[in-house]
Order: sequence, then C-alpha cells, then structure tokens
Amino acid sequence: MDKIKNIVLIAHDNRKKDLLEWVLYNRGTLARHRLFGTGTTGRIIQEKADLPVHRFISGPLGGDQQIGAKIVAGEIDLMVFFWDPLTAQPHDPDVKALLRIAVLYNVPMACNRASADFIISSSLLEENYNRVMIDYESRIGNPEPN
Repeated sequence: MDKIKNIVLIAHDNRKKDLLEWVLYNRGTLARHRLFGTGTTGRIIQEKADLPVHRFISGPLGGDQQIGAKIVAGEIDLMVFFWDPLTAQPHDPDVKALLRIAVLYNVPMACNRASADFIISSSLLEENYNRVMIDYESRIGNPEPN
C-alpha cells in the first residue's frame, strides 16, 4: 500500500449519520487519501464533508459487489463499513460476501467507530505498508495439518 490510501466508506441507512459524524471529525486526515463510497453514503460525504468521493452504485443495487471486485483487484486499501447489526438488510448475502472478501484479501476493516478510530489514528495509515497475503489457493484441498 502506498502512503496515500484508497479508503472505502460505507454505511447502512441507520448508520449513515454515525459515519458522517466520524468523517467530519476526521476530515483533515481523510482529505489526504482517496475516498470511495456506495451511492447515497458517498453523496452525503461529498455534500456534507465537502470531500471528493468516487461513488459506486447503491449497495443493494450491486455497489457492495463493485467494491468487492476492487478489493480483489488490489484497488482498495482500507474499508470503513458502519453496518447495522439490528436491521435485516435485503442485500445481506452481498454484505457477507463483501466482509468475507475483505478478510480474505487482508484489508483492514472497521465496522464501528471505535475500530475506525484506532485504524485512522495508526501511524501505518500515513506510511507505505506491505500487506501480507495468505496463499489460500494453495490451501484449497490441502488444509494445513494441525
């Protein structure tokens, strides 16, 4: 990862206000990086925080899958996803797939304000970072012995 990170910002409807508050609080830091977001979340951040955001389509319409593809392509370095643990989402399978891909590709991920605060305050955010990738492909059909 380069010093300038590609950071994706996502929030379910009931968490958009929380994410916006976090973005406004960390606006100075976020302004030094490239920001991405799903449709409505990206628009809100652009308008309210006056930050440039590359917007994908809305999550339920395929935005989560677009972001997953960018993760697989190595084009997303960090994900801040304030998801709603109390409300069923019509696109829950897509959300689970996105979270799985982020873990699979060792993308740092914050799903609440505390973890987002820890990540954004890390000195690693402003440095080059060599993300270690596990070779899952070699493990398919050959699990490691216990």
